[in-house]
Amino acid sequence: MSKLLFDPSETLLSFDSYQKSDGFKALACVLKMKPEDVIKEIQDSKLVGRGGAGFPVGIKMSSVLSEKDGPKYIVCNADEGEPGTFKDRELLKRNSMKVLESMVIAAYAIGASKGYLYVRGEYNFLKDQILNQLDDMRKNHYLGDDILGSGYDFDIEYRSGIGAYICGEETALIESIEGRSGDPRVKPPYTASKGLWNKPTLIHNVETLINILPIMNYGADYYKQFGTEKSTGTKLFSVSGSIKNKGVYEVPFGTTLNKLLDLCGGPTGRIKFVQIGGSSGIVLSKDQLDIELSHEAFEKINAGLGSGAVYVADESVCIIDFLNATAAFFRHESCGKCTPCREGNRHIEKILASFKEGQGKLEDIDVLLRTSKVMKEASFCGLGQTATSALSSAIEVFKEEFIEHIEGKCRTGVCKIGGLSHES
Repeated sequence: MSKLLFDPSETLLSFDSYQKSDGFKALACVLKMKPEDVIKEIQDSKLVGRGGAGFPVGIKMSSVLSEKDGPKYIVCNADEGEPGTFKDRELLKRNSMKVLESMVIAAYAIGASKGYLYVRGEYNFLKDQILNQLDDMRKNHYLGDDILGSGYDFDIEYRSGIGAYICGEETALIESIEGRSGDPRVKPPYTASKGLWNKPTLIHNVETLINILPIMNYGADYYKQFGTEKSTGTKLFSVSGSIKNKGVYEVPFGTTLNKLLDLCGGPTGRIKFVQIGGSSGIVLSKDQLDIELSHEAFEKINAGLGSGAVYVADESVCIIDFLNATAAFFRHESCGKCTPCREGNRHIEKILASFKEGQGKLEDIDVLLRTSKVMKEASFCGLGQTATSALSSAIEVFKEEFIEHIEGKCRTGVCKIGGLSHES
C-alpha cells in the first residue's frame, strides 16, 4: 500500500459504499478501547499536525483528555483559505465519510460531547453531501446517543465560514463559531484548556484528522514505515503553477521537492522559483529543489512546510509583481487587530508598488527587511508572523531583480518600466 490517505480514483460518498469498504471498522474497535490507549497509539505513531506548526497530535489530545472541566469539544478546521491549497477540499469531496469517522474517533479519545465541522464558505457545494452523510450516521448509530451501544454520546454540527482568511487561525475560528467576528485571541490560555465557550477543545485540520484512520486500522508501527524518523506518514501537496499535471499528490515525508515535481510531469517551462506553503511560505530558487520534504529539513533553513501548497513559477514571473500581489492579499486579509500586521502589510505593499513603477530606492530593501522582522516578532497571530516569509526569502535569492527595478528595468516586462533580456 503506497498511499495512506488519498486515492484520486476512490470516491466513497454514500453511507453504504463507505461501510462496504470497511468504513467505521476503526471506530467500532476504538469504542472497545480505553481513551488513553487510543491516544497512546497515536502518540506512538509520531503523528504531527498537518496545518504547518507540526505539533504532536497525541500530546494535544492528551492535554484535552486530562482537563477536568467540561463539556469538551472537537473542531475540524476545513477553512482552507491559504492560497494555492486545495488538498482538504479534495479529501472532503471524495472521502468526507473518512473525515467524519476520524472526528468521532478523536472525540471519543478526548471525551468530547460535541463536534463542529467548520467548512470555508467557498466549499458550500459540499454542504448537502456532508449533511446527508451526518444524517445517515445518526440513523445507523454512528452518531448521536449511545454510539454502537457503547454508552458514548457524540454529535457533529456543520458550520460554514464566510471567506475570511483569518478564520484559519484556530482562536479566530472559535470566535466565528461562537457568533463573533473572527479575530484571534490572546494565547495562553490555549484551546486545549480554554477553547469553545472557554471549555477544553481539540482543533485539527482535515488532513490531520484523517491520518488517525490508518493509524487505528493498521497500527502505529505500520504507519511509521512511511516517511522519516521525525516526520512519519505521508503528506498531501497541492501543486499548481507552471507544472504539467496540477493537482493533489500524496508522497511519504522525505521525498525531495524535485521528485514531487517529476511526479507532476515536470515544469512547463524553465523554473524560476517554487513557493512552499502557500502565500505565507518561503520562496526556493531553482538551485534549492533537492530539499527533502520533511519538518526537520525545513527547520534547518528556518522554514516550514505550511499547508503543503506548492506553487511553481517559471521565468515569465516577475518576483516584484509576485510579492506585491502577495502583500496586497495579506493587507486585505489582516483583521487589523494589531499594528505590526495591519500597518506592516500596507507599508510593504506600498513600497513594492513603487518598485513596480521604477521608483524604488536601494534603502527601501532594508526597510522591507526591517518591517518583515518587526512583523514576525511582534504580530499578534500567525498571519502577521508569516505574511512576509516569501518577501524575506525572495530578497535573499532575487536581490539582483530588486536592483534592476531600481534602475528602471523589469526582465519579464510585467512591470512595464523597460525591459531587460535574460542574456543581459
